Amino acid sequence: MSGGLAMSDVQGVQGVPRVPEMSVAVAFAGMKRAVDVVFRAGCPDCRASFELGASALRLAIGATSKTTFYSFTCPECGVAVRKPAGERIVELLTGGGVRTLRLHSAG
Repeated sequence: MSGGLAMSDVQGVQGVPRVPEMSVAVAFAGMKRAVDVVFRAGCPDCRASFELGASALRLAIGATSKTTFYSFTCPECGVAVRKPAGERIVELLTGGGVRTLRLHSAG
């Protein structure tokens, strides 16, 4: 092979730095969506299950896990729903194009 490197050329080479792992959000940053992303959700009030597009969800990232949550309006009963968002949910929502608000404490 001329003019390029094959994978076998890189494997086992001393001094080649390892590539660090990256998050879902970093890996997908800048990618254009070919299809709309939908998320499955449920309403704690009326118990309905449904799919929501990224535009129907909001993510608020606070300083702690207790202040990080996502919210949406139930399409069945109209109630505003707010649920805690752990690290994995934050990655999925940000990678899926959900609008994100970063909460800052005063001071």
